[in-house]
Amino acid sequence: MTYQILNEDFYQGNTVDIARSLLGTIFVHFSPEGLTSGIIVETEAYLSQDDPACHAARGKTKRNAVMFGPPARAYVYFIYGNHYCFNVVTNREGIGEAVLIRALEPMEGLGLMQERRGGGQKKINLTSGPGKLCQAMGISRKHNGISLLEYPLYIAAGIALEDSSIGVSGRIGLNQGQDKQWRFFIKGNPFVSR
Repeated sequence: MTYQILNEDFYQGNTVDIARSLLGTIFVHFSPEGLTSGIIVETEAYLSQDDPACHAARGKTKRNAVMFGPPARAYVYFIYGNHYCFNVVTNREGIGEAVLIRALEPMEGLGLMQERRGGGQKKINLTSGPGKLCQAMGISRKHNGISLLEYPLYIAAGIALEDSSIGVSGRIGLNQGQDKQWRFFIKGNPFVSR
């Protein structure tokens, strides 16, 4: 399949708008084990101002430094001692904002995704959550800071969505910032996290 990689301009500007615009795009990873890809069906925006759940809310640290770099970079971190989360750095250099990719609809590399998830997983459960999708897509800390503008890891243009097909809610799985209506998902898509 031929992909049109999103350019750096896509990731500059309002992070909430970018989180919404990422729905329907295609997340692609060419790894030594093979190709995996999926349609982004759920995202959450994290802003540097007035957002206690954002890693950059208290300023730049060693852990979150990538968030303050140029946009269109991967921000990958380890959470709860057992899984990774994949984020896209947005806005502009020095701001400290990102979009968490929460769920994908698997497209290519289904067998490899199942193998990475321990085998026997049904397609519906492979990438329906941030930790699951990182495991299925082979994303780890080694991807932190890499450009998303080229091979082997990038986001490409995908399907166009009508506004009526996009759901909005407060963020989930957090103790802080749940009131922010910055979670976006494709309504009715079975691969959205539960």
